Amino acid sequence: MTEYTMAVESFNITYPQMEPLYREHYAEMCARLEENGQKCSPYNPRLDEYRKAAEAGTLITIILRCHGAAVGYCNVYVTNDMHNHDRIALEDTVFVTKAHRRGIGKKLVLFGIDRLRERGVKRLMVSSMTDLRMEKLWMRLGFKRLAVQMVYQFEVPNVPV
Repeated sequence: MTEYTMAVESFNITYPQMEPLYREHYAEMCARLEENGQKCSPYNPRLDEYRKAAEAGTLITIILRCHGAAVGYCNVYVTNDMHNHDRIALEDTVFVTKAHRRGIGKKLVLFGIDRLRERGVKRLMVSSMTDLRMEKLWMRLGFKRLAVQMVYQFEVPNVPV
């Protein structure tokens, strides 16, 4: 029997062991984007910003484990709406490795929703960037389509920031 556990964990503590999953997720996302003519820059996360957000309590990281080994994760930013001060959440990433994509992603999302509800969050915004089929899951879980996200690809040389 497959034993899964989910827990809110510290990004700052877990990132070193989770880094291969972050790379896997990024590579999968880039492959899908490049199939659609969008260019992806090399993997180079802004770890200093992730760490600051984790320390400030505005980044919630949930790790999905199977028999103790990490097989997925979810990163969500919690903030206050700029227009009315409502507590809101913005999904940064949700990822489950391909070998474990048989319904556990739904449980991961529901676990995350419960953790956000406990924090007084009124709205959670998500997107389906890596796998467009996630939209069906979002809809089954009660999410509503309220906007369409569009991307304009600038043709500029890479300039260090």
